[in-house]
Amino acid sequence: MAEPVRVAAFYRFAPFSAAALPPLRQRLLAVGREGGVCGTVLLAEEGVNGTVSGPPAGVEALLAVLRAHRRLADLEVKEAAAPGEAFHRLKVRIKREIVSLGQPAADPSRQVGTYVPPERWNALIDDPDTLLIDTRNAYEVGIGSFEGAIDPGTACFREFPAWVERRLRPLVAQRRPKALALFCTGGIRCEKATALLRAGGFEGVHHLEGGILKYLETVPEAASRWRGECFVFDRRVAVNHRLEPGEHRLCHACGLPLSPADRALESYVEGVSCRHCLDRFSDADRARFAERQRQIARARQRGQAHIGPQG
Repeated sequence: MAEPVRVAAFYRFAPFSAAALPPLRQRLLAVGREGGVCGTVLLAEEGVNGTVSGPPAGVEALLAVLRAHRRLADLEVKEAAAPGEAFHRLKVRIKREIVSLGQPAADPSRQVGTYVPPERWNALIDDPDTLLIDTRNAYEVGIGSFEGAIDPGTACFREFPAWVERRLRPLVAQRRPKALALFCTGGIRCEKATALLRAGGFEGVHHLEGGILKYLETVPEAASRWRGECFVFDRRVAVNHRLEPGEHRLCHACGLPLSPADRALESYVEGVSCRHCLDRFSDADRARFAERQRQIARARQRGQAHIGPQG
């Protein structure tokens, strides 16, 4: 019987010196590879952010490397089981930010909104005086969100500050809500978004502690305000309320999630096109995508993975 695969997602805003990051990266790569761990870990002077998967012992060894640092000793991890490896390879990267917003004033180590545990989230968002805001990208919102949430329609998180000034600030001035309730997949984007709002003078700012994944794990489905599936950044693509792999799959041409109905359309050619990107690429691009798909199919027939190098 195959060894179970453990998926672990984590982040922590905690100050690191620039000199501490390269040796930490090398240690994580060495321990992760030795333990058969795949996934992505981002390191920055503002903290750490990652999702990894692999044999339980290997994942635990990698987490132990992180927790050996004083600032990460109590690092919280959201765990799930997967039917197979959730990533192709292990990547550990040093970045300017662990989640890119491009706003130095948004510093969660200085100030953030009020953390709301999943058990209290329904009461907050059921209040008509609460403005519920999804801080994720539009393609994520499109496959699932909380009932009544505002979709900023962003293609990436770096667009969120402009939306705040263009749309949210006038909306708050008009509606005068008692609370702003922000959420995202695992908590990192909404936490940084609340730091942005607090720095910008917004009041009554809250965010979902542990994100959607912790909510789905904690709140019974019968009492849930969540609708649809939750996009995740690994090979599962999306999970349902039971945190099981959902029905969505990625278009490997544009990288956007597709429902079973999307994959039944004429616009869908595996690895080549879908309804989102039918008019987005050139004929040369399509030919290249088709050749890549043929290589993937041949590798699959040989029982091999078609992936790039680790690092």
